[in-house]
Amino acid sequence: MVFQSKPALIVLAFVALSWNSDCLGQAPPAAGSERPDQSSQTQASAGGQTHGDQPSPGNISGTVIDQSGAVVAGARVMLTPADQAPKQKVLSDNDGQFAFANVPSGAFELTINSTGFAAQTFSGILDPGETDTLAPIMLAVATDVTEVRVGVPQVEVAEEQIKVEEQQRVLGAIPNFYVSYIPDAAPLTAKQKFELAWKSIIDPFTFVVVGGAAGVEQAQDHFVGYGQGAEGYAKRFGAGYADTVTGTFIGGAILPSLLKQDPRYFYKGTGSIRSRSQYAIAMAFICKGDNGHWQVNYSAILGSIAAGGISNLYYPSQNRGADLTFENAGIGIISGAASNLLQEFLIRKLTPKAPKAPGKQ
Repeated sequence: MVFQSKPALIVLAFVALSWNSDCLGQAPPAAGSERPDQSSQTQASAGGQTHGDQPSPGNISGTVIDQSGAVVAGARVMLTPADQAPKQKVLSDNDGQFAFANVPSGAFELTINSTGFAAQTFSGILDPGETDTLAPIMLAVATDVTEVRVGVPQVEVAEEQIKVEEQQRVLGAIPNFYVSYIPDAAPLTAKQKFELAWKSIIDPFTFVVVGGAAGVEQAQDHFVGYGQGAEGYAKRFGAGYADTVTGTFIGGAILPSLLKQDPRYFYKGTGSIRSRSQYAIAMAFICKGDNGHWQVNYSAILGSIAAGGISNLYYPSQNRGADLTFENAGIGIISGAASNLLQEFLIRKLTPKAPKAPGKQ
């Protein structure tokens, strides 16, 4: 059944969490780094000429923050060179950082936009071959959010936010795609829900977790009907991966698209421990609709039942039946509540690419 392998998955995930690698990322260059002296610039300029005596391009990087000093992830940064060179566009990552490479020397202008903030511009001059690390660029909260959003289709905003979510990995490895740290995130289209589900099930770590869970099940002789040996392991692995695929697609894409519900967990991050705990547990039973209103989470509940019913096709006869299907659906809801509690109080701290918590610097 779908949730019979979940305890093993959870154990394996916690084991994986304990295997933290060396460093999770490199610190960006200091914003106040000194500029090279004139002689160094002259040498760089002389040595940085291309074959056609054209000045060599440089690089520009920076960080986008809000008025509280917290980084702004998913900000749209556009570089406009003064010499009619093509414009470049990037999004700030989960650390609020952005970078442009191969920028023509000379004057340039940056335009920074982010949902809920007033647009900001920055001008500067880039020397040939220079790597310019800008001071943090601060965005002010828009006085009229509606006006800021005019002309920006919701589907584009959602796409930018998904790109940020797809960088969220616990300890830099375990995918954590179905969590939004943006309270008013744009609703996902049906296509985006299916794309998110697809990227989740083909992620390499998904195969690692399923493979490890199958090994634990075989060692403990779960699902006796599968037998032992390579064949028994292959059957357990296949059943576990089938559970993952059906559960993710039915509960995270098909039903949310039909019922117009958002399959993500929306991180709260503020309030008392009690209020946050109540919120996390409630999110196992309710979800945010595409219209922005809270609704009964039919997608997750019915998705658990449907996936459990499908699993009757491939699990051993002694592990099938309607009773087990509904029993495991209940276990799935309880597991979802426990997972939400971990998301609210622990997972964000273990996710290097997660944005700052609301209201914190």
